[in-house]
Amino acid sequence: MSPDDKTENEAMRADVAQLDADLACEELARLAKMIDEANTAYHTHDAPLMSDAEFDRLRLRNAAIEARFPDLIRADSPQNKIGASPAEGFGKITHKRRMLSLANAFSDEDVADFVSGVRRFLNLTSEDSLAFTAEPKIDGLSLSLRYERQRLVYAATRGDGVIGEDVTANARTVADIPQHLSDAPDILELRGEIYMSHSDFSALNARQSAIGGKVFANPRNAAAGSLRQLDPEITRARPLRFFAYAWGETSRALALTQTDAIARIKALGFPTNPLFRRCPNLEAMLAAYAGIASHRATLGYDIDGVVYKLDDLALQERLGLRSTTPRWAIAHKFPAELAWTVLDGIDIQVGRTGALSPVARLRPVTVGGVVVSNATLHNEDYISGRDSRGVPIRDGRDIRIGDWVEVYRAGDVIPKIRDVDLTRRPVDAAPFQMLAHCPECGSPAIREAGDSVRRCTGGMSCPAQAVERLKHFVSRSAFDIEGLGAKQVESFWRDGWISTPKDIFTLRARFGPGQPRQLKNREGWGAKSADKLFDAIDEKRRIPLSRVIFALGLRHVGETTAALLASHYGTWDSLRDSLRAARDPESAAFADLIAIDGVGPVMAQSLIAGFDVEAAQIDALAECLEILAPEARASESPVAGKTLVFTGTLERMSRAEAKARAEALGAKVAGSVSAKTDLLIAGPGAGSKAAKAADLGIEVIDEDQWLALIGAA
Repeated sequence: MSPDDKTENEAMRADVAQLDADLACEELARLAKMIDEANTAYHTHDAPLMSDAEFDRLRLRNAAIEARFPDLIRADSPQNKIGASPAEGFGKITHKRRMLSLANAFSDEDVADFVSGVRRFLNLTSEDSLAFTAEPKIDGLSLSLRYERQRLVYAATRGDGVIGEDVTANARTVADIPQHLSDAPDILELRGEIYMSHSDFSALNARQSAIGGKVFANPRNAAAGSLRQLDPEITRARPLRFFAYAWGETSRALALTQTDAIARIKALGFPTNPLFRRCPNLEAMLAAYAGIASHRATLGYDIDGVVYKLDDLALQERLGLRSTTPRWAIAHKFPAELAWTVLDGIDIQVGRTGALSPVARLRPVTVGGVVVSNATLHNEDYISGRDSRGVPIRDGRDIRIGDWVEVYRAGDVIPKIRDVDLTRRPVDAAPFQMLAHCPECGSPAIREAGDSVRRCTGGMSCPAQAVERLKHFVSRSAFDIEGLGAKQVESFWRDGWISTPKDIFTLRARFGPGQPRQLKNREGWGAKSADKLFDAIDEKRRIPLSRVIFALGLRHVGETTAALLASHYGTWDSLRDSLRAARDPESAAFADLIAIDGVGPVMAQSLIAGFDVEAAQIDALAECLEILAPEARASESPVAGKTLVFTGTLERMSRAEAKARAEALGAKVAGSVSAKTDLLIAGPGAGSKAAKAADLGIEVIDEDQWLALIGAA
């Protein structure tokens, strides 16, 4: 990490430390939207919105806010998602074992924290030996290859980590991928990265340009687009390569260590990276990073960091997984890339919650192989040269239209403006003035005390907010209605066909067969496509409770929170009635709401207010649906379905490992004791939680009894 990167990260953390809960909620919502859009563009459409470095910074900021405000973690938190859903046009394959992403490190200190965190989780001291491996992080497309009885049976992209695209026919055309193995386990899922070399990329773009075909922005996009062709012969004509670095399901273990497993994979005939090495300690890991970085320009293919993995596979198993990343691995990313260009304009976009967001329109510039023409400007404070506390940033230099600005790419998300060159500022450049009214509806745009953004006060009368909320309602994690995407929503809303979610479920009655105006007669539609959409809408009349909650688009409520609420209340009627009863903060219903692990007072008030303000729309929508209660989680574990609380100091495993073990066995782990708590596990130093459990008559056991209960004594 460069000194500038380190300073920026320190400034980011300092800024996060000053956020209050309301600002944190707004920021998490904005980050979730930006990261989700970037993930979809990158993984599904092979068309990045921003650089890898910028994407990483957004995720880093999101993680920092979540760490400071754990009660505000959203159900659609980027930390809980992997990649993006599979693209249309391909068959779907469910991975036998999930394909995970990696947590990121951006500095030597981050790597040291990762190593010390692994030691804490495993209760190891600094004297205990602990080896890791290091290898280049290939900037390509993740691929899983399944072999049965030594024959390749299918290949699948990562997709969302659970379901990927079936690209078997295309993978068979890649020379680096063996069709048959010898002396391999009967079942072997081999995982790695599809990529394209720099020279092959340049030659491909030259051929594409000559025939008027698509010219790719970078080798990663070219590799991903080439593998995801519906015609395998197109893939065959593209120069794709493959590096193997991991595995999924196997019928027998490959080895006892990561090092030996990679050697075994190489012996089976798969290409593995020659820069892979074993590192006995932290110093060796950082030396490997420096060595790989020094070779970066001469490798002939793109890498964006170094991946460290715990070498001992038994310890990997103990560490286990988070929701989307393993605890035993991390990616040490290379510094971001920079470029200078001219700021041609500043546009204001209005989001679903009414937030006015400034976006820089740039004179197009290539940064790290990607053409950048827009960048985020965060908010009016950032443009003026200060943070949310009024502290100067960029030494107080403001940003004006016409300025030469330094563009910073830090991942594959929207780039941002890092600095401004005052020596090249036009003499007539004027300070930026934030709009006082919404550019979409003209309503006053108010900035409340303590808020970093202005918000349109027009509510659902504002077209931008109305359309964005409808887009959210039909998004992939919400109702996910096939054939009804963002473009269709905008078109139907513009023509007055839909204005509320309920209107979607009356489209057939209003614009189907026998009606004066029919969908089949609209431009771009026909009888078959109209019927298909109506049928797709009807299919979503039966829908899980958690999806309905998320689809409502209430502030601070993401996928995770929606799932928590669905699990807690069980039915739509119970949820609705309980939230309306919880209007009184002294009520039992309110106490029950904030006792849910992950729901704090701010989120609770947002839920209650949302159900109040949107009561008529919500009730009208519910009348159109059959809302399904969540299925009970089947498990033979003695703690399955029970709510547990850990308190005090655990001596034989860390609190994180205990929580992970309990959740893996089907238990719910809460942060506080309530009447719904089934079991309290108390270590030395247990205080008020143990006392409250005793008052409520809740069973209390110690760590030894806990381990015996789950069969781990």
